[in-house]
Amino acid sequence: MQILNFEYKTAIDQLHLHFTSAIQNAAFQIVFGYVRTMFTIQDKQFNRLPVLRFLEDFCDVSQKLQDCLKQQSLNYFKNHHRAKMDELRMFLENEGWELCPVKSSFHIQHLVSTQEERQSPFVVQADTDYKEDVFAGTGDDMSGEEYSDSDSDVPDELKQDYIDELTGETHSRPGRRRYSRSRSYQKHVSIVTNTSLNVFRVIGKYIQMMRLLKPIAFDVMSCMAQLFDFYMYSVYIFFGTELSTMDDRHINNRLRSTLQRIHSSLIADLHNTDTIEDPEHIEHREKIPAPHLSPIVDLHNPQRRFGLPERIVAAESLVFLGEQMEFLQPHLEAIIPQNKKAFLQQFYSQTVNMAAELRKPVYWAVSCNVINYELVLQHMAAVKWDIKEIMSQHNSYIDVLLHQFSDFNSYLSELCRHMPVPRATYDHVWDQILRISGRTFVEGYANAKKCSIEGRALMQLDFQQYLKNIEKLIDLRPIPDREYVEGYIKAYYFPENQLESWLPEHREYSIKQLLALVTTVDHLNRKARQRLVNMVEDMDKSNRR
Repeated sequence: MQILNFEYKTAIDQLHLHFTSAIQNAAFQIVFGYVRTMFTIQDKQFNRLPVLRFLEDFCDVSQKLQDCLKQQSLNYFKNHHRAKMDELRMFLENEGWELCPVKSSFHIQHLVSTQEERQSPFVVQADTDYKEDVFAGTGDDMSGEEYSDSDSDVPDELKQDYIDELTGETHSRPGRRRYSRSRSYQKHVSIVTNTSLNVFRVIGKYIQMMRLLKPIAFDVMSCMAQLFDFYMYSVYIFFGTELSTMDDRHINNRLRSTLQRIHSSLIADLHNTDTIEDPEHIEHREKIPAPHLSPIVDLHNPQRRFGLPERIVAAESLVFLGEQMEFLQPHLEAIIPQNKKAFLQQFYSQTVNMAAELRKPVYWAVSCNVINYELVLQHMAAVKWDIKEIMSQHNSYIDVLLHQFSDFNSYLSELCRHMPVPRATYDHVWDQILRISGRTFVEGYANAKKCSIEGRALMQLDFQQYLKNIEKLIDLRPIPDREYVEGYIKAYYFPENQLESWLPEHREYSIKQLLALVTTVDHLNRKARQRLVNMVEDMDKSNRR
């Protein structure tokens, strides 16, 4: 019965649209016939003036008729948009998060221009009516490959003219060279999925609608924002929520607010049976259920580094979609009414600009699992820190950690041979890994029951060995959390007064770690140590209030 009611309402909307179209066509023919008798029309662009704008310019149309036309157009568009949102959800639930083979020069402007050549943005025409020139064919530049204008690293003999051995003709080397399957990390790359390409197509249609249907341009813009919102939210729930170990420090507050806004305004609550059973409930009809990740996507396989290739495609396709939306901003501002531009600016500042921030939660699962930090802690626990002589050899836990770093770095280099890995991905993943490693060091040092001055010197030796090797292995400067680890090690040497002022100023360390520091300092007498312990415990109590 509910389905019949919905189909009946859709049929009524379509019937209203036919009536509206008949009124529009009749008015257009009358006025156009009159104008044709008065002027010699040479500009064919005149025939393509939007009907509503034409009536506003040349006819004394009643406000009631204009409102009727606007409402019927809006009703039809809302139904059209709902179908597109359902289609987007279907795309997302079947997305394998693999690269879509578009040209490296792909730009949303190409699709917008293509859509403008079509007769109607509402009608799906046959493939013979128009052709998208966005896919990379044989010999074209793929997204996984890049062109380089520089030939500074090409041997001189390869820059010289060469003779074709079959024809005997002399040829010049191409001015631009292609390096395929490069190991380098690319600063700018067009990463597109099948789903995001579909979003680009729909955006192209919506921009055409905005230009043709000026009275509902803002409504179309709002729905266009929903396309981006839903894609962004889906990437987050697919790839950014599976680990509870990620605390609030790793998610931007503005990003969290954006995700909460999208969830409350766009995502349907399937547990609320009242709105589900009522198809006329406006709020429910404008919302859409959250999609489910396709079962073909495995985010738990250690061999694929916990879905890193899929995470790269998901996160970077969202970032690229955001970059294309930024390109469209001045064009959208020129179409929507002046009093609605605040919404557009808010959408860009609070949503589009947050797309890049989603990299952190998306890559976090990889950073947490790709290195066995627990194994490092186990090796650290076996070290005796209460030694009485200065050591010259670092401990084995450093080698254990560096070996895992080397393996992951090799995996990234090999991954670059099969797909484009943006430099931003490299930086974010290694930044997270090094920060977790820094906290592993501090936790391991804090687990020491006893420590001597010589043992503290050994900690410094180990950490310096670590720094020296990762500076060679990883191209990331400065080293994240270097001061965090060095500060904890060096605090051991502070006299009582300096340590007393240092403790409350460094809340980045846990209470357990601060207590471990105080209890292992061997140059403090029992009374001073107890006083500092009491101070740290008071800090803990104040934090809980």
